[in-house]
Amino acid sequence: MVLALEFAGAASFAGWAKGARPCCLGVAIATTSFVRQACATPTLNPSEGGRKRGVNTHPSDGAKSAAPEKSSLEATPKVCHPPVQSLFEKNEDLARKVLEEEATINEMQIEIDDRVLRLLALRQPMAVDLRFILSISRINNDLERIGDQAVNIAQSALRVLRHPQVKPYVDLPRMSALAEGMVRDSLNALVQRDAELARSVLVRDDEVDRLRDQIFRELLTYMMENSAVIFPAFELILVAKNLERIGDHATNIAEDVIYMVAGRD
Repeated sequence: MVLALEFAGAASFAGWAKGARPCCLGVAIATTSFVRQACATPTLNPSEGGRKRGVNTHPSDGAKSAAPEKSSLEATPKVCHPPVQSLFEKNEDLARKVLEEEATINEMQIEIDDRVLRLLALRQPMAVDLRFILSISRINNDLERIGDQAVNIAQSALRVLRHPQVKPYVDLPRMSALAEGMVRDSLNALVQRDAELARSVLVRDDEVDRLRDQIFRELLTYMMENSAVIFPAFELILVAKNLERIGDHATNIAEDVIYMVAGRD
């Protein structure tokens, strides 16, 4: 299972090393996809002479292949438009595309939950395998919530675009880039089993919170000075809040990676 996850992760996240900027919903879809396949793949345990041991070797468990599907490995590099870009670029079509993808990740979350329960019930995993499965179950929920936050941002973008721009976008792009980087690194830490990279995600959470507070103060000033901008300014506050929540979920994923690798919180 772990070997399958690392194999899938190396291919799925190759685009990030080349500077790709996947949207948070796209990241969640791609990651959930290869995690789903990792949960359906038997583990190769070197300590047992290299034989496969049964976390999912029984035909009824639904394992198809030790290699992930090509489509899941290519999903992340193909989705390179974060939902906030629809706001910055004034692109309603981009926002609607994000909304259309929500059902995909919801279906994947349900499927992974089912596979986790099936593995726990039929295979009774222990030690590293048990920590891996428990971590994946929690990460699965965070990925679904990241998808929800991305959808919320897209919905706010559609509402904001009906009004004149309140102010130049300065801190929102910085906050977006920081939150996306936290998601990227937390998931890279997962596929690489890198606790140090996961810890580097934790220290960035305070900076995201600081940018959220700064955006809130600035927009509140605009709202007090001009009542005509109250509605779009409030939507921008919601965008900042959703970005902050994405950072929180990335932090949760990083904490789960540390638990999975080190066996402690």
